[in-house]
Amino acid sequence: MIRRPVYLNLFRIRLPLPGLVSIMHRASGALLFLLLPLLLYALQSSLTSAQGFAEVQAWFRLPLVKLLLIGVAWAYLHHFCMGLRYLALDLDIGVDLPQARLSSWLVLAVSIGATLLIGAWLW
Repeated sequence: MIRRPVYLNLFRIRLPLPGLVSIMHRASGALLFLLLPLLLYALQSSLTSAQGFAEVQAWFRLPLVKLLLIGVAWAYLHHFCMGLRYLALDLDIGVDLPQARLSSWLVLAVSIGATLLIGAWLW
């Protein structure tokens, strides 16, 4: 009997929470990498002249740009918190399943909570 390859539907696979936050860590890193040129351009524009600073301020008052900044804040905070989690895992801290799940929940809670605080401050 010939065994056929199994078709894996990635949308039907239910990942455990540590796997899900690991994927979110990669996505947040990619988001930060892709938005870095835009953020550096805004920084350069704001530092060249008073008019450039005023233009960047006008950009940052737009609701869509505020949402983008909140997304960047979440990406940074999530990536930072997951980096700390991975450092702890490298030191064999929290490698058991219950501790790994707890640290995953903590990463989500801290990153989302801090993002909400920053979003309230930005808006």
